[in-house]
Order: sequence, then structure tokens, then C-alpha cells
Amino acid sequence: MKFPVFLTSLLAVLALVGCSKKADDSAIRIGLNVELTGELPSVGASSRNAVELHVAQINAAGGITLGDKKVPLKLVIGDNGAKADQAAATAQRLISQENVLVMIGPNASSCAIPASEIAESLKTPMISPWSTNPKTTINTQTGEPKAYVLRGCFTDLFQAGVLAKFTLKDLEAKRAAVLFDVASEAPNGQANLYKQTFEKLGGTITAFETYTTGDRDFSAQLTKIRASNPDVIFLPAYYTDVPLITQQARQLGITARFIGSDAWSSPEIVKLGGEALEGAYFCNHYSTQIATPAAKKFMEEYQAKYGQAPDDIAALSYDSVGFMVKAIEAAGVADREVVRAALASIPSYEGVTGEMRFTEGNGDPVKSAVILQIKDGKFVWVANAAP
Repeated sequence: MKFPVFLTSLLAVLALVGCSKKADDSAIRIGLNVELTGELPSVGASSRNAVELHVAQINAAGGITLGDKKVPLKLVIGDNGAKADQAAATAQRLISQENVLVMIGPNASSCAIPASEIAESLKTPMISPWSTNPKTTINTQTGEPKAYVLRGCFTDLFQAGVLAKFTLKDLEAKRAAVLFDVASEAPNGQANLYKQTFEKLGGTITAFETYTTGDRDFSAQLTKIRASNPDVIFLPAYYTDVPLITQQARQLGITARFIGSDAWSSPEIVKLGGEALEGAYFCNHYSTQIATPAAKKFMEEYQAKYGQAPDDIAALSYDSVGFMVKAIEAAGVADREVVRAALASIPSYEGVTGEMRFTEGNGDPVKSAVILQIKDGKFVWVANAAP
């Protein structure tokens, strides 16, 4: 039978759509809920780059082993705009509409917490590469760990202890001031935990000052901090705020050393902060200077593909893919409940950021941190901090 030209074309398009749908259905769909726009674009870019790299490597090797066959991965990316409501909406879409098997991200705690509530309610495995806030993996109503949510990094509680001990013992600084964004989830938690730990260990908090997201004039808070005469200033702020705050501090004649959290980890902070950040210290998830052979391989491949060295967010995102894939392969089937059970049964995972050890029923890994210093415009490894 001879069909009209327009009908022949239509049938061809439908056939292609059908083939595409069939091919797509055969792949394991992994969701990425990430901060591509908004206030943290460097965070989102690093995470997306690393996840895309790892997925491409897995598919180039034939896919993942599912039962007795190899199956490709299909990455579905959602931009959360670095906003809590968008992160929740993105999680809902990825899980309910895109039908992803598992979700990676968000990274920022302010986004990861609401997204984790969606993942938990829809019984979908989720891992946040970079969120350190305890609320990401804890049910705040019951105080019990969430069943479907994990993280690939250490927590704020561990980080606060590391930084407080480093301030007192290594820097021999007894007096610390704190300045943080009261409206931002992770910095708020880090500031309060640092204060508690520092005072418990015998230190004195000379000033505890706050600002609000979007502020650009910190002179009032910094003037109070200068009057309190601290040895160090703990500044748990994102890379978008730190350069401006430290520059204004130096302009006011403040000479105290700055201490930061893992929120400092983007290389953008050095470009924007310049001399004001020289000599500052911060806690981080890994260092390229003490990389294992596996980490060096990852660094070389990331550098070759994107023309820049991977930061900690990239490394943690890469590990998050690897850990999820290990669980999916252990499950042997593309079933969310079975994958969740597999995640809970994996005691450890050796990634490019080091070993992640999990205890039963807890989504927070036990892993080491590193202390880095900004020296000559670069991140320089200073020390390891074991759990």
C-alpha cells in the first residue's frame, strides 16, 4: 500500500519516537537535582560536570550490571535555582513525572532538606553529595534517621568539632568571633555548633554577629567584631559572601585570621577575595594534594574534559554516583525499595574523597576531613582530621 507523503513522514516520526521511548525505558533513570542557576551556580556546575562524567564513563563501559545483563544509565537533570521551593518541586517532578529510580542532590542544605522530605515521602533513594546539615538525613518530627536519604559528606557536627579543635590547638587561638547568614540553613547550623564546641573546649566567643542573605554592607557587624578583639573570625559563609566580608574587614583594620567551613570550597572564592583571604584556613572534604591513585585518575579525566581541576563538590558528586550504582547493582533490579535495602546493607564505599563507612540505619557516613589554607592564591593542604 502506498501512503501519502505527509502520512509517510508522520509514520516515520512516530516510529522514531517509539524507538526512542523504548530505548529510554530500557535505561536506568538517575535524577540530578542541582543548583545550576541562582546564588550558587559554581556549586551546580561542579556537581553536574562530575555526575555527567561518571555516567558517561559507565555507559562507555557498557552500562551497569543488572542481574545477568548490562544496562545503560539515563541522566535526568533538574535545576533547583538554589531555592528551597524549587528544590522540592524539582524532586517531585523527577520522582513522579520523570520516574527516576534514585536522585542525586541537591547540594546546598537549604535545598537538600526540603528535597529530602519529598524523597522520603515518595520512598525514593536520595543522596546529597554536599549537604552537611543534620536535618537532611533526620526526620525532625521523630528524631529518627530517614529511611531513603543519605549524604556523601561529613556532617556539620563533625565539622564544627574539627574547626574548634584546630582553632584552639593548632592555631593556639583562645578568642573567636563568629559572623554568619542567619537566614541560610547550613551557615546558621555551622555557626551555632562551632560556638557550642569552642566554648565547651575552653575557648571564648567574643562576638556572635549575623546578617541576612543578600546583604552587602557588613560594616556594623565588623565594627562590633573589631571592638571584641578576637584572635580569629569564624565565617561559615558561601563563596559568594566571603570575599566581600573579608575585604571590608581588612579595610576596617581587622587583622584577625579567618576560619571557614566547607562552604568556602569553590575556587571562585580565591579569584574574588584576593589578598583579603591570604592565610585563611577552612575545613574541606578532600585535597588534590593527597589524592589516592583513583582520585588522581578522576582529577586527570575531569581536567581533560572540563579544563579545570575538580573541587570537593565535584569529587563528592562523583562518589555519590558510584555509591548509588553499587547499590543498584547489588539490588539486581530497578526497584526503589530493593535499592533502598541494598543501600542500607553496604557498610563502606571507597571513593575519590576517601572511605565512606555507614552504620546500619544511619545515612551519615563516617569519614575524614581535611584542613586547607589559602596560600599564594591556592588551596594548600595542612592536616587531616579523622573521625
